[in-house]
Amino acid sequence: MKGSSRPVAWPRKLTHALLIAIAVAFLVLFLLLPLATVFYEALLQGMRAYTRALAQPEALESMQLTLLVAAIAVPLNLVFGVAAAWAMARFAFPGKALLGAFIDLPFSVSPVISGLVYVLLFGAHGWFGAWLDRHDIEVIFAVPGLVLATIFVTLPFVARELIPLMQAQGAEEEEAARVLGANGWQMFFRVTLPNIRWALLYGVLLCNARAMGEFGAVSVVSGHILGLTTTMPLEVEVLYNEYDYVGAFAVASLLAMLALLTLGLKTLLEWRYGDQIATPGTARH
Repeated sequence: MKGSSRPVAWPRKLTHALLIAIAVAFLVLFLLLPLATVFYEALLQGMRAYTRALAQPEALESMQLTLLVAAIAVPLNLVFGVAAAWAMARFAFPGKALLGAFIDLPFSVSPVISGLVYVLLFGAHGWFGAWLDRHDIEVIFAVPGLVLATIFVTLPFVARELIPLMQAQGAEEEEAARVLGANGWQMFFRVTLPNIRWALLYGVLLCNARAMGEFGAVSVVSGHILGLTTTMPLEVEVLYNEYDYVGAFAVASLLAMLALLTLGLKTLLEWRYGDQIATPGTARH
């Protein structure tokens, strides 16, 4: 038995080792090497040049704008995600499948297309452009346009983390709380929220990372007005096109650090609260 099993075991181990080597090589080549290059180029001329590039007024303004857009878009998507997940998981209503499809729409639509849609709606020659102009309201090439575009591309993240979890958990605890006399808000804050808090944090984390790193949709609606509508990803493009490689990679390194921080927190949440983020067998995106 032992002699007959060895010819089978060794090819299997060799296959496993080969697959692992391919996966590691792929990650090194397409993920770790480009990421290391960003930090190498940012620090190529020393820490003083790096900090000087980040202290430029345009870079600081892009950071402030990025934080502002994320600070508006993420809480709005948090509220929408919780409401949509509660509706999808707890109620049956006409159009429920359609609502689920609309939630997934930003996953399949190019961010550039979503930006163009807002230009067609709110631009100078768009459907509402004349009305907005008469009332001196700026949407496109202004902060509201950046927020709208960011909300669109980040809309699914919170909802899609909560929906499968809430469906798997069921409504028994909430029904028990209602029987005991809890009103809607008490039921949510004392029963529902504690049950979904880690999945909610997980979704907010991913939503924030995408909001701060979004380029395509924001680029279309921004107009690239320096100091006014240039977020950090757009500032990287501007600096790179001006051959300011240290400045471009310095700002890019901040986005890379955000990605690494998000990855670390994401891994920590999955390791520590994996059973509370998603139930085995549920759909994940």
